[in-house]
Amino acid sequence: MKVSLFIAIIVLSGALAGVSLGLVNLVIVEPYLDTAIGIENQSLFASGEEEDTPEFWANYYSYRVWQKGGQLLAGAILGTSLGTLFGIVFAYSKNALPGKSMIKKALVLSLIMWATLYVIPFAKYPANPPTVGDPETIMLRQSLYLAFMAISGLGALGFYQVYKKVNKKAIAFAGYGIMMAVVFFVMPPNPDPVQIDSGLLTGFRVTSMIGMSVFWGVVAIILGALWQKTNPDRTAQAKYQ
Repeated sequence: MKVSLFIAIIVLSGALAGVSLGLVNLVIVEPYLDTAIGIENQSLFASGEEEDTPEFWANYYSYRVWQKGGQLLAGAILGTSLGTLFGIVFAYSKNALPGKSMIKKALVLSLIMWATLYVIPFAKYPANPPTVGDPETIMLRQSLYLAFMAISGLGALGFYQVYKKVNKKAIAFAGYGIMMAVVFFVMPPNPDPVQIDSGLLTGFRVTSMIGMSVFWGVVAIILGALWQKTNPDRTAQAKYQ
């Protein structure tokens, strides 16, 4: 494999998919964040922790403009990280993936990684607006989510090895399902109660899932198309012929 070309493919596909995630978040997620933060601000005014002054709102709007402006950069950074992981897994597993084109193979892999690294962890620890929860428990909540995601991802990798070795492929799927069911009930729930409007919460969670779903689809299409166009494996082989 031509390493420099491989790196360029995974970085470019991840960054572009991350920018698409940032754009989706700006359009459909940020309105829910504005509403949730507005409710939080009113609570701060009611409790006396903050005062409803022009200075407060000037600082608030300045911060939100900066925060929204950073969505694309944040998306590109996150996308590059996840895209690198996706590209490495694709390079090692592409020959075993179903599909006649690299795009189809990449879409199959993205569906698997979307399910194991996002949907299943989301079922246990669904996304909440940043204003939900005690700031003192944020490290605990992040640790629980990352631990669950790691268990799901490594479990899928482990049972993939089982899948390759057994005749009855259903054993691997059943084993992974049983393992994750046990983990789901053993790991502690989110420590903070959710006390915001259910409609707002549902809207935020649905749009967050849409954003991440778009990311996994876009990174697969771009990486698959670039791989099929440049074929770093064939490039490396041709060099030594």
